[in-house]
Amino acid sequence: MKASRLAAAAAVAGSAVLVLSGPAFAHVSVSPEGTAAKGGYATVDFKVPNERDNASTTKLEVAFPTDHPLASVMPEPVPGWTAQVTKAKLAKPLTVHGRQISEAVSKVTWTASGKGIEPGYFQKFPLSVGPLPEDADELVFKAIQTYSNKEVVRWIEVQQDGQEEPENPAPVLQLSAASDDHHGGGAKGASDESADSDDDSKTAHTGAEASGTDSDDDGTDTTARVLGVAGIVVGAAGVAYGVFAGRRRSDA
Repeated sequence: MKASRLAAAAAVAGSAVLVLSGPAFAHVSVSPEGTAAKGGYATVDFKVPNERDNASTTKLEVAFPTDHPLASVMPEPVPGWTAQVTKAKLAKPLTVHGRQISEAVSKVTWTASGKGIEPGYFQKFPLSVGPLPEDADELVFKAIQTYSNKEVVRWIEVQQDGQEEPENPAPVLQLSAASDDHHGGGAKGASDESADSDDDSKTAHTGAEASGTDSDDDGTDTTARVLGVAGIVVGAAGVAYGVFAGRRRSDA
């Protein structure tokens, strides 16, 4: 009886673990390398896990938002994959660095040239994108994942406020506050001022040392002159004494 009860309890516990771990499957997601500041450029990674045990991921399509189009999108080479960037005409041209842009990237497609993403693995697909919108807090991308067995999973469902996460959520890129310089530069910071202050201090210290050295040299020269004059006086006195002594012997 005890053995049967233990076996039943173990079966229930195992089932509970499976039920609890079921919804925890990873999804296609996007995140920045560092920060994705409004109005600037960023490198973002689309992370694609393989959620199947009997097939590999062989294709990924990422659609770009049309309400906030991105003029510049450049994929980083990924070994074993080819990337294709598709552009589309804009209904309203963008102005980027004083130049009007009439088209923007609408989709990027990665296709495996080898085995793809095998079961138990994931792959990152990096992109350099920008300029990011200044009037949005996030960008929603819709992704389509294709497996080697022809199965297609559409990660296109948008999260709604106050509702549970959808089964196939679309990747969302969170944007941070705009920086002073969208290209990574900026005005002189406290560290730079501190460095300048240190340089000034070093310069002043060096000047003081040089001044002290000159002063020491002047003092040494003065001492040498005094000793030289004293030597001359002593020598002259000795000569005078010798002459005086010689005259006394002559007179005697």
